[in-house]
Amino acid sequence: MRNTAKAATLESKFPLLTVEDGYILSKDADLSVAYRVELPELFTVTSAEYEAMHSAWLKAIKVLPNYSVVHRQDWFIEEKYKPDLDRDDISFLSRSFEHHFNERPYLNHTSYLFLTKTTKDRARQQSNFNALTRGFIIPKEMQDKEAIQKFIEAVGQFERIINDSGFIRLTRITTDEIVGTGKEAGIVEKYFSLSQSDTTCLQDITLGAGKMKVGDNYLCLHTLSDTEDLPGKVQTDSRYERLSTDRSDCRLSFAAPVGVLLSCNHILNQYIFIDDHVENLKKFEKQARNMHSLSRYSRSNQINKEWIEDYLNEAHSYGLTSVRCHVNVMAWSEDKEDLSRIKNDVGSQLALMECKPRHNTVDTPTLFWAGIPGNAGDFPAEESFYTFIEQALCFFVAETNYRSSLSPFGIKMVDRLTGKPLHLDISDLPIKKGIISNRNKFVLGPSGSGKSFFTNHMVRQYYEQNAHVLLVDTGNSYEGLCNLIRQKTNGEDGVYFTYTEQNPISFNPFYTEDGIFDIEKRESIKTLILTLWKQEHERPSGSESVALSNAVNQYIGLITSNRSIVPCFDTFYEFVKNDYRHNMDKKKVREKDFDINNFLFILEPFYKGGEYDYLLNSDKELDLLNKRFIVFEIDAIKDNPVLFPVVTIILMEVFINKMRRLKGVRKVLLLEEAWKAIAKDSMANYLKYMFKTVRKYFGEAIVVTQEVDDIVHSPIVKEAIITNSDCKILLDQRKYMNKFDGIQSMLGLTDKERAQILSINMANNPNRKYKEVWIGLGGVQSAVYATEVSMCEYLTYTTEETEKLEVMRLAEKLDGDIELAIKQLADSKQNP
Repeated sequence: MRNTAKAATLESKFPLLTVEDGYILSKDADLSVAYRVELPELFTVTSAEYEAMHSAWLKAIKVLPNYSVVHRQDWFIEEKYKPDLDRDDISFLSRSFEHHFNERPYLNHTSYLFLTKTTKDRARQQSNFNALTRGFIIPKEMQDKEAIQKFIEAVGQFERIINDSGFIRLTRITTDEIVGTGKEAGIVEKYFSLSQSDTTCLQDITLGAGKMKVGDNYLCLHTLSDTEDLPGKVQTDSRYERLSTDRSDCRLSFAAPVGVLLSCNHILNQYIFIDDHVENLKKFEKQARNMHSLSRYSRSNQINKEWIEDYLNEAHSYGLTSVRCHVNVMAWSEDKEDLSRIKNDVGSQLALMECKPRHNTVDTPTLFWAGIPGNAGDFPAEESFYTFIEQALCFFVAETNYRSSLSPFGIKMVDRLTGKPLHLDISDLPIKKGIISNRNKFVLGPSGSGKSFFTNHMVRQYYEQNAHVLLVDTGNSYEGLCNLIRQKTNGEDGVYFTYTEQNPISFNPFYTEDGIFDIEKRESIKTLILTLWKQEHERPSGSESVALSNAVNQYIGLITSNRSIVPCFDTFYEFVKNDYRHNMDKKKVREKDFDINNFLFILEPFYKGGEYDYLLNSDKELDLLNKRFIVFEIDAIKDNPVLFPVVTIILMEVFINKMRRLKGVRKVLLLEEAWKAIAKDSMANYLKYMFKTVRKYFGEAIVVTQEVDDIVHSPIVKEAIITNSDCKILLDQRKYMNKFDGIQSMLGLTDKERAQILSINMANNPNRKYKEVWIGLGGVQSAVYATEVSMCEYLTYTTEETEKLEVMRLAEKLDGDIELAIKQLADSKQNP
């Protein structure tokens, strides 16, 4: 009995015969090769780079033989962020970050390229004779071996040309990736499911002139298949006004409006059909003659004749290759009401490209079928229009959304367009790739630009990845984070040094937990005492240096052999006053060589009963070598001529000690505005030494500043910091718009980087609370990211006095539980 049902099996209509060695063979004997395409990130490409990419595609397509089809298929699928909460070591703040972005929608872009070799007859085939409309398909014989061999060789050349461009990466898709395996779906299955996730369950497909469904999804199709639909002029790229200023230019590819900027589920298909160029021109010559002979009967014939002659003149004058082209945008939604919104969105985006939006209700099934990977040979010829390769390539999407770094180490930032969290490595991976030669960072941003939030966010994640972090601050920016760390570690970590009248800052430079006093430790003690003894303009004589060195070494020998002596400045002072003086007398050291009485007199204020007796006699047995998070808050003492030099020497000694003794451990020294105070006179040498040397010890030095004048007028910044900081981080610079030429010159920024920086915070999403930050690596790689955090992180990082007090007062009511206070306060603010 004859089957009269309207339904047909996919097998009966399926146009592909087999896949072998990565080659797709259709039942009509078309041979196809599939590639995955990696593109540059959004907002990181200049006009010249778009031109270079266009040129690479042009060169590559010209190597393909006649009757080849180039099919770009770009998928843009709406997905939702899945938080990474499975780690055993996830911290309270990391967990709150992940929860904050849970189910955050974003558009995932996947790009494919299919190169197909077909025949002259197939290239002319129309929609009434493709695999979908025929009752059955008879497998044809393969094309001649010579043509196939030429195509395979051309494909190899095509791949090499594109990959050598440096902007685009083609990766050949294997047989298993095309047809799928028992566990993972292939690209053919994904196409029939309208999904890029691993789905091995195909859904029913309803094909009709007015309606097409795949599973529960309703499809709508917009096509560019006629020259009347096209703009008067196309170009490789266009100015993106929302992120451009009168001093900078943000560029996007010509097709970007229907690419990453179209926020709905859609597939963008672009076809270029390479016919016989000479034959095409002959056909147009014949048409022009016919139009000329009929021009007296119709003005339209006269106009068409002129158009054809213009086309022929262009082809002959500039040596352009005649090709056919087609572009379509296939969008879908489960909701019929939402589909009408999507139609309008697609149409408006096409209108932005100055194209005529043509909603095609008739050819959706045929064009869907031609979009099957490897089935471009089934494309209906009447849906294409004639153009040149150069113009056709302008419809290729040339950028993708932001990508996460393939590195275990890094920080979490956010995609500025969609708000999706990104894993970003700005330290290790760039060094491995040779983009930078050191991990040092220079951070510049005016007050209120979000510097403290970014640096808090960064050092918190460094700390959670086992880095040792030493911060020098002048504004209590890290107090909240340090307090939280101290509580979480039961006081074992999170050391906060600050000066108040009630609790003055104090250290014990003579204490070490392991009793080891290496050369660096001895030298730092000697430098510390020398600073207390001599004024800045005074230099010790040779005999004084020897005497001081001997005193330090003998005292260290005494405390290591006699554990009953408490190591501190008081016992050192007593040792010099008694034992060492006796030794000096025995050696008959002259007063002019070493005046021990003068030495003791000058150091007396630091001995018990003196004005600064608290400074170097801390009774807390605190060895900072093994503390991983230390903050020196020096705002109250930065102008004190006695306390400040001592504190800076101690903090530098702490970091140098970590740098040299902690092998294979990441170390971070972050200097907020405090660098200005440290960069005075003798301390400047420490800063220069640090920035030049720290890279050799798996460390990085970070300087944060907000004043442009600090950069311009400080030789330390210019010579030591900027020159030795391969990673530059800038926040909103609109306050410095008129001064930015000087900043650009000083930091050695390119025009591309300038445009990116001046676009910061220009088109922020009003529904999200974030501030943008520009990160540049060695002048090679740069992009703008968003610093967006959860409410718990906000309350931890905040520098607003009222918000900090709110957290601390609630913590006091909760028996000092800062974490619980932050949770409760965050909950009350989010759910008032």
